[in-house]
Amino acid sequence: MSAKFDIQHIAALARLNLNESEREKFARQLDQIVAYIDQLNELDTSGVEPMFHVLPLHNVFREDEERKVFPESDYLSGAPRRDKGHYEVPQILG
Repeated sequence: MSAKFDIQHIAALARLNLNESEREKFARQLDQIVAYIDQLNELDTSGVEPMFHVLPLHNVFREDEERKVFPESDYLSGAPRRDKGHYEVPQILG
């Protein structure tokens, strides 16, 4: 069992029903993950500038403008009922 983690508590939080062998496997996996994170923490990142994304993206969104992509008749042609350019559907809420 891992001395660092209360595996039973973590499993309960995740709503997992683990048997003894699964708890041992889970503990080993958590230990490996933490060991890897410890390795990453040992790296010298003093000269590395913090980033939010690996690519330098700046506001890649277009302006939100209304435009007609294709005529209403194209997308409404398959509608059994329509009203003023919209699909008309049966009422489902009381």
